Amino acid sequence: MRLIFLGPPGAGKGTQAKRLVEKYGIPQLSTGDMLRAAVAAGTPVGLKAKAVMEAGQLVSDEIVVGIIVDRIEEPDARNGFILDGFPRTVAQAEALDAALSAKGQRVDLALELVVDQEKLVDRIINRAAEAKARGEEVRKDDDPEVFKTRLAAYVRDTAIVAPYYKERGLLVQIDGQQPVEQVAGDIEKALAPLLTNA
Repeated sequence: MRLIFLGPPGAGKGTQAKRLVEKYGIPQLSTGDMLRAAVAAGTPVGLKAKAVMEAGQLVSDEIVVGIIVDRIEEPDARNGFILDGFPRTVAQAEALDAALSAKGQRVDLALELVVDQEKLVDRIINRAAEAKARGEEVRKDDDPEVFKTRLAAYVRDTAIVAPYYKERGLLVQIDGQQPVEQVAGDIEKALAPLLTNA
């Protein structure tokens, strides 16, 4: 079960991915975490990434996909994985498809959590207010201005990834504004055909 989670920041992808990790025992892969781990482990692709980052440049799609491919060869990803936050562009989606295809694998499903963006901003403002009321520090990601910038970047760069998967018959859109349990139920329905074919 090789899954891609799509949707704007704050849509609930992390919450839903965590549930699937617990239920199916497949890892949720964050490109940031994998990049840091590859650099720390000194893998060939990690050393390439380190050199690029030390030069103050952005790590190329080729390097990121290389790190993902290395990671999915580990035993815990044998039965599948969830990619959250990648691919962010169509070029990354194409590079991922090519790398998986070379291993005789493919993305099984792209799940997009669809939410009204104005309601998302309200959700983040409320989350920040609740954290302050509890005397907790507000997460940097929950600062409404920071969030609006991230949302604009998502709309500009990443929203076009969903049509890429739709064209391939792999996209399932889910109403992310429902209660968490209903979103989880809709995800389970979307996964059912994969489980019967497994």
